[in-house]
Amino acid sequence: MRKALVTGAAGFIGYHLARRLADQGHAVDLLDNHARGVRDAALRDLAGRPNVRMIEADLTEPGLAETLDTDYGLIVHLAAIIGVAQVRARPYQVLTANVAMVQTALALARRQTDLERFVFASTSEIYAGTLQAFGIPVPTPETTPLTAGDLTEPRTTYMLSKLYGEALCRFSGVPFTIVRFHNVYGPRMGRSHVVPQLLEKAHRLPAGAALGVASADHRRSFCHVDDAVEYLTRMAALPACAGETFNIGTQEPELPIGAVARVILDTVGRDNPVEPLHDTPGSPSRRAPDMGKAIAATGYRSQIDLPEGVARTYAWYRDHVFEAVEDCAL
Repeated sequence: MRKALVTGAAGFIGYHLARRLADQGHAVDLLDNHARGVRDAALRDLAGRPNVRMIEADLTEPGLAETLDTDYGLIVHLAAIIGVAQVRARPYQVLTANVAMVQTALALARRQTDLERFVFASTSEIYAGTLQAFGIPVPTPETTPLTAGDLTEPRTTYMLSKLYGEALCRFSGVPFTIVRFHNVYGPRMGRSHVVPQLLEKAHRLPAGAALGVASADHRRSFCHVDDAVEYLTRMAALPACAGETFNIGTQEPELPIGAVARVILDTVGRDNPVEPLHDTPGSPSRRAPDMGKAIAATGYRSQIDLPEGVARTYAWYRDHVFEAVEDCAL
């Protein structure tokens, strides 16, 4: 077993990944500044395990890398300012803080005595500039050329911070794997993603009222967090995945958001109608990853279909958020 560090471990994917690594018997350090990640019962329970340690630290702090351990075999860098609302409100900080965080994480990686892998969490937004300027194939392969995008658009700052991070990884000299997440959802992901948003609306919907859905005709494929974590842990362990970039997501089915809303209503036990609303500004009409490379490299294909994944997600939100005193929104 190897010692692992997960940055952004109090967040959505970070928590699920850290829990999986701890379940596998690894010694796991959870690093987070708790700017958005919640100290809920789930995190407290994870941090209380004998093979898990919580480190409260800010990766934008100069010199932090020199204060941390040098015996990690695996570092997974997930910490970042994310979310459309955050990016639109603080575009300059998105650029500066996200770049500072990956620089610190890589500086730490370069200090390790026997690092096997540094995993950098990129994003499906990396393809947004190319989509806007030239169009892209959907499902989208990792070989798609990358274009910066409109520099006057605040959302571009997030993509640029991840593009810069990918470039830093490639020239850092550390053994890296880059992963580009596509529409990962599941328990404990806060309320800003379309799945928990629609689940909450459906849960509280009066009889006969319509469920309003923005961008109802836009098509997406969705990946349950357990499948995403399975891909990630395999990529982090397999020698053939070193030095490579992979999409992480579920290629199909690619569904209209309106159809996803129908799955959500069925899960909650509602027969309310779906009402299409306006399109979300900047939202692409289609997004789905080409998973051929990832499946070939890992031997894994997503196992959790949308109805099952939504049911698991709803059960958690119903018990821990919608009908609970403790608010676990991230």
